[in-house]
Amino acid sequence: ELDLSIMPADTASSQAPDNTRRGNSLRLLLDAQRAAFARDPYPTLTARKKHLRELLVALIAKQKDFTKAIDDDFGGRAHAEIMLSEVFVSGASIKHALRHAAEWMRARSAPVDLPLQPARAWVMPQPLGVAGFISPWNYQLFLFMGPLAGALAAGNRAMLKPSEYTPATSALLARLIEDTFAPDHVAVVNGDAAVAREFATLPFDHLLFTGSTAVGREVMRAASENLTPVTLELGGKCPAILAPGADVSKAARDILYGKLLNAGQTCVAPDYVLVPRANLHEFAGAALAAIDRYFPNAPGNPDYTAIIHPRHVERLQSYLEEASARGVEILPAARRPPCGRKFAPALLLDPPGDLRVMREEIFGPVLPLKAYDHLDEALAYVNALPRPLALY
Repeated sequence: ELDLSIMPADTASSQAPDNTRRGNSLRLLLDAQRAAFARDPYPTLTARKKHLRELLVALIAKQKDFTKAIDDDFGGRAHAEIMLSEVFVSGASIKHALRHAAEWMRARSAPVDLPLQPARAWVMPQPLGVAGFISPWNYQLFLFMGPLAGALAAGNRAMLKPSEYTPATSALLARLIEDTFAPDHVAVVNGDAAVAREFATLPFDHLLFTGSTAVGREVMRAASENLTPVTLELGGKCPAILAPGADVSKAARDILYGKLLNAGQTCVAPDYVLVPRANLHEFAGAALAAIDRYFPNAPGNPDYTAIIHPRHVERLQSYLEEASARGVEILPAARRPPCGRKFAPALLLDPPGDLRVMREEIFGPVLPLKAYDHLDEALAYVNALPRPLALY
């Protein structure tokens, strides 16, 4: 998550010179990319594929380096999981763009209403110019490479701001881009939250942000000053609904697999499960069995991912403490305290809806199980909340 809030008044004046220099530097970089785009506004298919192949080659060459950097940033993340959910899908995104670039560039005919006939019309895809990307920490490599592949396939220039929560990965991304592209084509801007604030205020031709809803509001507010078109890929409380008559054991295995990937630090991870009241304890038992199957002794398991930052560990612990104080049953009952930043999975049985764990995106291995009596009741519960990013 990027903190894009306004700085307190007592610190804003002292940091103003640094902010001005930083803003000027970012604007000069944007101006250089704009000038380069003006010289070559319609890159050929051959040129676009060349750029994509260069990106793919660079990624493959540094895949082991990325695996180590991501593991270091998290303080423990299985290399096999990194290869699957970061490296493999990044390469697949680039290959997808290579396969479809020609199709995406092709002009398409469009119908013309009778009063304008015999005129003809068509849609001609064109590059936008300079695109800005603010990527999050949870899948830093994939959520950097995927959007970049799309930008290059579309013939755009790009500036990217990785998360400050993953310094080793962000530094490696910067080196990869510097070694592969000219700065007036693709550039990485690293820095703290103040840099992210300045970055969001730049007049890009398009700005894409992936992250939390709260920060997304700040990004859109900053971009609105320039009327910059914005794409927001935000999180939310993604529900999983267990229907009456479902295979409880299979459902538990599937749901817990998605929940425990990256220790729940995934925007489309199941955030809570709506379970028929008659199946609540059966599902809880099956979920505990799934946890033991995937990650025996999770806090001490080298294949289990750590939580990215101590602040997030404290937030997850506060959810459990509030639930316990309200008498909510937490499983397993004899929970171990966090082992470093590795947070043991926990199930909450039928917590009331006013708890923070039921109102905020959890982003961790805590899974509330909410009982319902009729399926319409479950659907109404989901529809009464803000629209989720995914539903299972």
